[in-house]
Amino acid sequence: MAYEIPVTQARAELAELINRVVYGGERVVVTRHGKPLVALVSAADLEELEATQREEEQRATSSLSSVHPLTPSAPVEPRRFGIAAEHRSPQVGD
Repeated sequence: MAYEIPVTQARAELAELINRVVYGGERVVVTRHGKPLVALVSAADLEELEATQREEEQRATSSLSSVHPLTPSAPVEPRRFGIAAEHRSPQVGD
């Protein structure tokens, strides 16, 4: 469970909070008006979080590429600009 502290108090106690995070293994959530703003975590916790995020991204990418290969489903036509339709006058005898 994270320790919550208002931003005004955190400003005054920053050195102590850093020590609690680094040496005490705590996580500190700084709040404003009772809502979480930021979290103080150790550098080791941050590295672990980033490694987990990279693994999740790699898993998602590999699962997507195995389900849907990176080939277009329809032939790609060159992009054309200009009018999209052409009006033809009725032919005599039609």
